[in-house]
Amino acid sequence: MKSIEVAAAIIRKGDKIFATQRGYGEYKDFWEFPGGKLEPGESPEQALIREIREELSAEIQVDRFFHTLDYDYPTFHITLHCYLCSLRSDALHLNEHEAARWLSLHDLRSVSWLPADEILLPKIADELMK
Repeated sequence: MKSIEVAAAIIRKGDKIFATQRGYGEYKDFWEFPGGKLEPGESPEQALIREIREELSAEIQVDRFFHTLDYDYPTFHITLHCYLCSLRSDALHLNEHEAARWLSLHDLRSVSWLPADEILLPKIADELMK
C-alpha cells in the first residue's frame, strides 16, 4: 500500500477553526484541514508554510505541534502531522478548494470531514474549550 506523509494546518482565529472543502480527486467535496504532502527534505512546518501559501495565498505562523495520526484509506496509508497555526493577515484566497468555513465548537460536525481529519475533532473540541 502506498504511504504519504502530510502536514495539516489547524488554523485558529479566536473561538473558530478554519476548514476547507476539497475541489478535486477521489475525496472531492469532503472537508479537511488545509495542508499537503511533504517534499523530500522538508519539515512538516516548512511544508505547511509552503502549502498554505500555494493553496490559500496566505501567510501563517506555525504556533505549535498538535498531533500526529496514522490512517489507512482503502488505497493508501497517510501519516498526518497536525499543527496549530494562526494567520499573519486575514487575506485568504481559495486557489484549490471549493469552499471554506470558519467553524466554531458547535459547528465542527456540520460538514462531511475526510475520515483522518474527523479523528481529530474531539481533540480540537478540547482545544477550543481552553
